[in-house]
Amino acid sequence: MGTLTSVAFAAAVNIRFRSFHRENIKTTITTLPKWQKRLCFSSTEDSHRFRIAKCLGNDENSNRDDSIGENGETHKSSVVKTATFEEEDEETSKSSSATSSSNEFGSDKTSMPSTIDPTYSSFQIDSFKLMELLGPEKVDPADVKLIKDKLFGYSTFWVTKEEPFGDLGEGILFLGNLRGKKEDVFAKLQRKLVEVASDKYNLFMIEEPNSEGPDPRGGARVSFGLLRKEVSEPGPTTLWQYVIALILFLLTIGSSVELGIASQINRLPPEVVKYFTDPNAVEPPDMELLYPFVDAALPLAYGVLGILLFHELGHFLAAVPKKVKLSIPYFIPNITLGSFGAITQFKSILPDRSTKVDISLAGPFAGAALSVSMFAVGLFLSTEPDAANDLVQVPSMLFQGSLLLGLISRATLGYAALHAATVSIHPLVIAGWCGLTTTAFNMLPVGCLDGGRAVQGAFGKNALVTFGLSTYVMLGLRVLGGPLALPWGLYVLICQRTPEKPCLNDVTEVGTWRKALVGIALILVVLTLLPVWDELAEEVGIGLVTTF
Repeated sequence: MGTLTSVAFAAAVNIRFRSFHRENIKTTITTLPKWQKRLCFSSTEDSHRFRIAKCLGNDENSNRDDSIGENGETHKSSVVKTATFEEEDEETSKSSSATSSSNEFGSDKTSMPSTIDPTYSSFQIDSFKLMELLGPEKVDPADVKLIKDKLFGYSTFWVTKEEPFGDLGEGILFLGNLRGKKEDVFAKLQRKLVEVASDKYNLFMIEEPNSEGPDPRGGARVSFGLLRKEVSEPGPTTLWQYVIALILFLLTIGSSVELGIASQINRLPPEVVKYFTDPNAVEPPDMELLYPFVDAALPLAYGVLGILLFHELGHFLAAVPKKVKLSIPYFIPNITLGSFGAITQFKSILPDRSTKVDISLAGPFAGAALSVSMFAVGLFLSTEPDAANDLVQVPSMLFQGSLLLGLISRATLGYAALHAATVSIHPLVIAGWCGLTTTAFNMLPVGCLDGGRAVQGAFGKNALVTFGLSTYVMLGLRVLGGPLALPWGLYVLICQRTPEKPCLNDVTEVGTWRKALVGIALILVVLTLLPVWDELAEEVGIGLVTTF
């Protein structure tokens, strides 16, 4: 069982493989000289394959497209004419003479560079070849002109500028001036888009990037992005993803049973206890020694798994009325908490930020409700003499892992019970504690965790950046999470660091009550993950601080 977490991490990394490769391809393109950028991000006059070949210098016609004629003048290719970069428009407006062309491409008057600079690594070249296979299809320039003429105008949105849009510049971003209420204009543009281009494109309303000021009508300036549907919408879940999800779920069952066995530490054989408690113990004990304790471990395992499934059920129940599709959950096993939760992806574009907040909060609230119920019932049973045979003994120092839960336990069990080396509690207390801790970790405002999605929907992407940096700092300093801060931080960095993609309407803000709900949730998260410091623990009687 000790290898459960590493196997789960490897599987989760595979889930993020495509996103990682696209980030590297994008980075590679931004390092190219301007003439190579033009070749990569031209219109679709040339096929995608030939555009990539030109970037790599492998097209046999590339010299003819951009060569120097016999009269010493530069013949500009159609690629340069159709490039969409702003910097290119500025250069071509300044001069179209052979002198400016030679300054851009070098002083050699005999031929255009046909190969990539040797300073580029083989990885960068391979990235271009990968983009040829995986790169998204660009928006048709003819459709752009048609949509611009038919959709936008004096009564909706006056377009003043166009820029590339999307991860790899595969779309078009229309910038300009809004001529009405943004929600009404967006609804009208969406209806017109269906009439003009059928079901071919998705239109996004986002905040204008690098805006110099607010909109005169109030709020942030908006712009409209256009992407092909097959590019912007998530793909279906594949067979191998179902297989990975099943394997991870089986591993999570194993880690939950292992947690149940570890909770019986006062009854386990010494060699087993050493394996669970000694950090230097590498060799696992004989598994046959654990068989007698499996039955007693099942109630705790059922509790942990029930909380996980209830969490995911909350997401799905909130998504169904909104007609939002979700992926199958990829559970992440962990031997300390039973599980780190699950990775659940959106399989359709969210219509607005309110939907993002509602679906993101539904899962943690459902899991937290069941966890609180188990925790409360477990504390009550821990004080009942009739349930004495079901109790397990755990070190009292474990109650110092959470300020909120530790104080609640102290108030319920009393000073004498917690101010001791060990505490007798019902297994439901452990299940509820692990469920609340896992829920709190997933509600941290970072990346595409539930908390990150909720903050992004409630307060915007810029707020998520601020919250995220603060969260990483607190995890790094172990201000939150205690000994679990490092493994959780690594898990987020590897699997969940990327923020969620924008909604179709990513501008309209959510209501005040949703923002208040997210704010209250974040306060409870901090109180749950904040450990009890020694001075307070000694004062209120949570554990024997002087004996540690």
